[in-house]
Amino acid sequence: MTVAFREAACKTHRPMLDSQSIIDLPLVHTLRELVRSWWRLELGFTDASGYVLTHADGVAVPPPNDFCRLSLASPDGFKACNRSVTGAVEQLKESPTAGARLVMPCHLGFPQAMAPIIRDGQIFGTVFTAGFVIEGHEEPIRRSMDEGSRRLNLPIENRWESHSEVPVLTERDLEYLGSLMELVARELLTLVEHGRDPRHFGDLIGRSPKMRRLYTMLDRVSGSDATMLVIGENGTGKEVVARAIHTMSPRVNKPFVATNCAALNDNLLEAELFGYVKGAFTGAIRDKPGLFQVADTGTLFLDEVGDTSPAMQVKLLRVLQEGTFMPVGATEPISVDVRVVAATNKPLRKMVEEGTFREDLYYRLNVIQLDVPPLRDRKGDLPLLCDWFLDRMAEKSGSRKVLSAETLQYFWEYDWPGNVRQLENEIERLVVLSGEQHEIDTTFLSPAIKSNGQGRVLAEVGSAMPTKGTLEQAVGRLESRIIKEGLVRTGWNKSKLARDLGVSRTTLIKKIREHNLEQTSPSK
Repeated sequence: MTVAFREAACKTHRPMLDSQSIIDLPLVHTLRELVRSWWRLELGFTDASGYVLTHADGVAVPPPNDFCRLSLASPDGFKACNRSVTGAVEQLKESPTAGARLVMPCHLGFPQAMAPIIRDGQIFGTVFTAGFVIEGHEEPIRRSMDEGSRRLNLPIENRWESHSEVPVLTERDLEYLGSLMELVARELLTLVEHGRDPRHFGDLIGRSPKMRRLYTMLDRVSGSDATMLVIGENGTGKEVVARAIHTMSPRVNKPFVATNCAALNDNLLEAELFGYVKGAFTGAIRDKPGLFQVADTGTLFLDEVGDTSPAMQVKLLRVLQEGTFMPVGATEPISVDVRVVAATNKPLRKMVEEGTFREDLYYRLNVIQLDVPPLRDRKGDLPLLCDWFLDRMAEKSGSRKVLSAETLQYFWEYDWPGNVRQLENEIERLVVLSGEQHEIDTTFLSPAIKSNGQGRVLAEVGSAMPTKGTLEQAVGRLESRIIKEGLVRTGWNKSKLARDLGVSRTTLIKKIREHNLEQTSPSK
């Protein structure tokens, strides 16, 4: 493995935090409830860059006061809130020490309390809260609140009542609050030290149930030397799976070598895999080691192994069984210690039954099978994948772009036959064509994606207005359509959609079941 790839692997495996993992911790849940009941405040969490973790899930929970609630409901206010938190994290990094403290005020003038999740001087995230005033400093803070809310044109009807909703914390309150936040930060540090980011495994991205099952399997098998067969459609990331296996294995500092078996004819593939000796054929002017020899003590990835000929299958079977092979033109076999990961998009089991793939080789390759789901079966991972690729583009261009809600809607409606590779290419295309635009709209979408989305929208609009049946039936059909479109728009985030529709999450879940919409949602 090259130094560059090793450094990238280390960066990828840096401990990270995930909002769901945080919320699931019993102690964190208990302490959040204490903060709510004692001071009517909400504890939030950020990653190391200052990004609010729940925003990745489309969730923004404000303290129960008009200033914070209306600000987060406003596009400009939402952005300003995020800038305030990011700026506070940057301030913490100037003096990265443990302990809760008051940091720079937010855009509305509220003090912000923040506790870093820190180890060896490195900040991995923070616990934060705001939306309060400090006893003895009420008037200047309230003036700042009024000025900030007017700048954002927040529709606050009764300022006196809105001010009275904001809790006033004494010095003792701040001391207690800081102690609770430090407890939460220490608890999350254990998550950083002992856990793995559930959104990632190597360069694999996703937290849908199918991807989590794949991560669990990879965790179990990466330390083994067993041969593995990765099954998946083109573009799903089979080589990324193989690299993740290698990176997480004891062979991490040994070579990782990959080849595509479908790219070469039999003679060239044999020379590529097994090498040749000088004089083996015209043009063989010196010995050339094969990839099995190059990968000795490391990992060899055989992509599209289902496209190999019967003759090549025999040669592969021998090296897998005996650990030896014969270079072209050689008289003595060579022994190697190679961990083989093979991949295919072909139905090998069916090919065995048809007699086009050797059964003994199939079982030798398929000691452990890993199934990589297509993107259409894990659309809940689309926001994560889009952010990942946009971040990578930003590293090259220096400018981080975002996708508009309409663009993401088209992405949700498309089935991505080229899978993650096609998504990456589409995002790179959009970043280039959108020029100086910060937000990428639908103007430059590929024709296939745009026409697919328009076709669905037109088909639904054509049948949107129910004209038959009772009024109750008509309202029911319209309700079903509104909920279905909302689920797609929010990425099946029921909490966010419930807030958008002005109903409780329990009511929304009941409606989803009534209209039988669960089966249309992607796994999350």
